[in-house]
Amino acid sequence: MKVYLDNAATTPLDERVLAKMKPYFSLEYANASAIHFMGQKNNLVLASARLRVAKVLHAEPGGIVFTSGASEANNFILRGVMAANRDKGNHLIVSAIEHPCVYQTAKNLKAEGYEVDFAPIKSGGLVDLEALAKMIKPTTVLVSIMAVNNEIGVIQDLKKIAALIHKKGAYFHSDIVQAIPWLKIDLDKMGIDLASLSAHKFYGPKGVGLAYGRKGIKIKALIAGGEQENGLRAGTYNLPGIVGLTEALELAYKEREKNIKKIKQLRDYLAAKIKKDIPSIKINGSLKARTPNNLNVMFHGIEGEAILMDLSLKGICVSTGSACSAHNLKTSYVLQALGLSLNDLNSNIRFSLGKYNTKAEIDYTVKCLKETVKRLRSFSPIK
Repeated sequence: MKVYLDNAATTPLDERVLAKMKPYFSLEYANASAIHFMGQKNNLVLASARLRVAKVLHAEPGGIVFTSGASEANNFILRGVMAANRDKGNHLIVSAIEHPCVYQTAKNLKAEGYEVDFAPIKSGGLVDLEALAKMIKPTTVLVSIMAVNNEIGVIQDLKKIAALIHKKGAYFHSDIVQAIPWLKIDLDKMGIDLASLSAHKFYGPKGVGLAYGRKGIKIKALIAGGEQENGLRAGTYNLPGIVGLTEALELAYKEREKNIKKIKQLRDYLAAKIKKDIPSIKINGSLKARTPNNLNVMFHGIEGEAILMDLSLKGICVSTGSACSAHNLKTSYVLQALGLSLNDLNSNIRFSLGKYNTKAEIDYTVKCLKETVKRLRSFSPIK
């Protein structure tokens, strides 16, 4: 049996989304920036997509910049806002559990001379708001805190965080990649000034995402050489991708309640069976403030990579953390921030479920997991 439980890394493309994209590969292929009739026809498709996305996110259409994904969007926002607002200050704050594309960009900006601080989190995975409040100062330009952590699925109180940041006079950016469609996103009411997302996390195509910036916020262009996206992001529009992103986003929210109910039932069933059948485990992060698709489990005494590889041989795909850092086996700084003991920092598996998973797949996964853990623990030096 093949079981895919790595949906937080990427999701399969929904066939309905692919059907909407296909004409723009082979029939309606004109450059949307061209002034001839084929180009202008596609320009209208582009404008429609921008309006439809803005409607779902409760955002200003003019603030949407289509990108190659969230990694580009996050780099664009952090670098662009800090560079364009030197007159405001040079201080950036990001949380200690941000995705690597935010976390590493912040470290790079620090090396380039910006003042950067990392906001601590509490043991359950929520940002320590008291500590954050003390960090913000008059020279703070931007605070970046992700809506949902990609490793542990913990949901931050975005509205409360935004109010705190705005009271101190800074801008608030949130990477909302892992929040869709689990959270009802209203960028305006939530007080989110800048946001970023990727289509492939919600059954859309890879290679397309967006950055959002509220009107009036200065931001420096990341890619020069063209007037696309109001001069902020040069390059020919990826129209098939943008059409796919739009369709996938609308479907995600149209079918949100149905999918949340199914996925949460499967996730809770998986958690209950692991707790019942496997000793010496611990669920990382708050289970209360958590998306329904995520279960991050510590298996005491054995390496997470060993579990992952053994399960992979049995046809089961899981993760040890962020897909963007899976090629290196460094200890997760997210789990370090949670306060796990040294012996347990590399003993964790992330199960991330999706709308195509079944109960039979969960039963097979736990059966194999039980065998794997028992075998690996039999020769582990840590007891």
